Amino acid sequence: MQVRQEIFDTYWRFAAMRQEVFFNKLKNVRPPWTSDPILNTYKFCNAYRVSDRVSQYLIKNVIYDENKSQNEEEVLFRILLFKIFNKIETWEYLESKIGDYITLSNFDLEGYSNILQEAMNIGYVIYTSAYMSCASKEFGYDKKHQNHLALIDKMVVKDRVINRIVKAKSLEEIFHILESYPLLGKFMAYQLATDINYSEVINFDENSFTIAGPGAERGIDKCFIDTKGKSYADIIYWMTENQENQFQRLGLNFKSLWGRPLKAIDCQNLFCETDKYCRAAFPDLKSNRKKIKAKFTATPQPIDYFYPPKWCINDQVQETLAQRLPPLEIPNLQDNGQQLSLELDSLVKTTSEIPNCISKQHNKNGQKTPIKKSSLFQNPDTEKSQQLCLF
Repeated sequence: MQVRQEIFDTYWRFAAMRQEVFFNKLKNVRPPWTSDPILNTYKFCNAYRVSDRVSQYLIKNVIYDENKSQNEEEVLFRILLFKIFNKIETWEYLESKIGDYITLSNFDLEGYSNILQEAMNIGYVIYTSAYMSCASKEFGYDKKHQNHLALIDKMVVKDRVINRIVKAKSLEEIFHILESYPLLGKFMAYQLATDINYSEVINFDENSFTIAGPGAERGIDKCFIDTKGKSYADIIYWMTENQENQFQRLGLNFKSLWGRPLKAIDCQNLFCETDKYCRAAFPDLKSNRKKIKAKFTATPQPIDYFYPPKWCINDQVQETLAQRLPPLEIPNLQDNGQQLSLELDSLVKTTSEIPNCISKQHNKNGQKTPIKKSSLFQNPDTEKSQQLCLF
């Protein structure tokens, strides 16, 4: 293989710098968290996908919340419902309107659709801006969210796809099961397979399967002049296998995720972020994307990081969190030219009633799920949270 050396080295330097930013922010170190002006100005995903805010919310609040059922079908349903919109505020909006935890027993296509339509009617954006999802009328509905809810209804309720998923022998088989459904392209199916793999529903090596998304393909094309016929997936596997040698070659002190090296999903993601970084660092390197759209914005609430328990790193995580500095005051975050405008998405104020078809019901064990007290609508003047970049 023939690399474009400056860009190829940038991939590894970016990974090390972004992880340095991650740990500095985690420890509540005052900004700037890096000396790199591009990282200080623009929004980039973490070196490890699992550390991004939405992935953290998924793991802590959707998958492993101790108040939620760990029944495999319930967990799968929650993952699919959360990820199809991929927005924390949308999930919390649904829970607040339902007045209970989201479960299969209170899932109703029409009722959930009406709740989300009501939100859109008063100006709320229910989908993330991090990536585009398919918007065809596959299930015959006019609205995108209706078709997505119909997809979930088909997968979970009608097809009982959980039965195929728990019997799958590989992560690739999970991917093909998901990809077989309408509205789920290859990239989305891969992301969903990764999210399901965070749970206890399945447990496969993340390095056993990968595909490159469009951003990763652009990043690979920038890093390599000639791949000698290797596929994009082959390149990602090669990066995963050779990361330690490359960090050593460049004299980089890459701080891993408490001993967990970069996995294929992370190396795939880093190609996407390298593509973005190069738009500012090497503007003469041509591609179909010329600018980085999202500026960096600080988040008011620090994250208490929590990873899939089966990874066995949460004790180390807690030790690190216990040593962090007192939380920074948000008004003091703007420093050294950082772009830290706290322009938060307004959280929707609502006075309408829950649709009659969404009533509190009993779960599969015959016990009522606990009432969740959500603070989402306690302050109608709360501002809107920043755009989320996951992939």
